[in-house]
Amino acid sequence: MQDMDEFDKKILNQLQQNNRVTAEELGHIVNLSTSAVQRRLKRLREDKIIEADISIISPSVVGSSITCVVDVTLYLGNSSVIDSFKELMSECKLVRHCYYVTGAYDFVIIVNTKDMKEYELFSKTYLMDNPNVKQFYTHVVMDKVKAEFGVII
Repeated sequence: MQDMDEFDKKILNQLQQNNRVTAEELGHIVNLSTSAVQRRLKRLREDKIIEADISIISPSVVGSSITCVVDVTLYLGNSSVIDSFKELMSECKLVRHCYYVTGAYDFVIIVNTKDMKEYELFSKTYLMDNPNVKQFYTHVVMDKVKAEFGVII
């Protein structure tokens, strides 16, 4: 992977604000030709610096009105138990983010459900009935104050 120069950083910053901007528009913004921007975008994608071009959809618009932040502690910290839990969370469509963390908990997960009944079913299926889960704490989000998806470049 090549090092990023200032042009790459400017392009990436622009794309994080609007990934629908054209290469021509980017060229005007960062002072490069359209073809130079296209070559850079191709390289940034091939090098996996740009992981995906996606649209962020409001969960409430599609019926997922409940967001829960869940702290999970496992009984054992061995690699097979941890890997098994990672795989289980990766396969669950309700889990939007899953972080293996340091500190008092082993995992922090973000879950989106349509209502509390669906969250209760999730917690029974994936947490309460899981013999590797020692305990979990659920925080129901009352208000999304800030959600940034880009990275600081």
